[in-house]
Amino acid sequence: MLLLILGIVLFLGTHTIATLRETRGNLIEKFGAGPYKIAYSAVSLVGFLLILKGFGAYRADAWVQVWNPPFWMAHITKLLMWFAFIALASMNPAPGRIRGWLRHPMLVGIKIWALAHLLANGDLGGMLVFGSFLAWAVYDRISVKRRGDLGAPRLDHFTRADAMALGIGTLAYGLMMLLHGYLIGVSVIG
Repeated sequence: MLLLILGIVLFLGTHTIATLRETRGNLIEKFGAGPYKIAYSAVSLVGFLLILKGFGAYRADAWVQVWNPPFWMAHITKLLMWFAFIALASMNPAPGRIRGWLRHPMLVGIKIWALAHLLANGDLGGMLVFGSFLAWAVYDRISVKRRGDLGAPRLDHFTRADAMALGIGTLAYGLMMLLHGYLIGVSVIG
């Protein structure tokens, strides 16, 4: 569990530093943009790998079931995940109604992903991972708003970017449904 917690701290910690514009600016000024980006990427990658390794070890040796979600919660999770994939696919820089409606599609996608998995997973490790990511995404959305970043402009019509987001998001969702058991170790089909 310690590796999992360390990974979450490193991964979300580096992403939090990026939201602290003065701190981020001071680091870039002190070390340069290139070294900052390399360090940011390296620490984020180490954190991500520790999350994967720590969660795998937790699932193998230290599983703690806190509550048992009802069986129908899996259906809600699957539906929410389709929306999460659409949100992520709408990150295309081309203007679109979906992107404009979401304003910050990656943060929306992370929040939906985390919430969906919190609903379907009643174990301590899952609650720790998905709860941390949900809390961080909420924090980041608040920090973006405080910086005055309104996000993507709103459109009153659908565009080619929307069609692409729907198509690519649905395709990616379908692939993840098929591959979830192989990639994550938990089958979501059947």
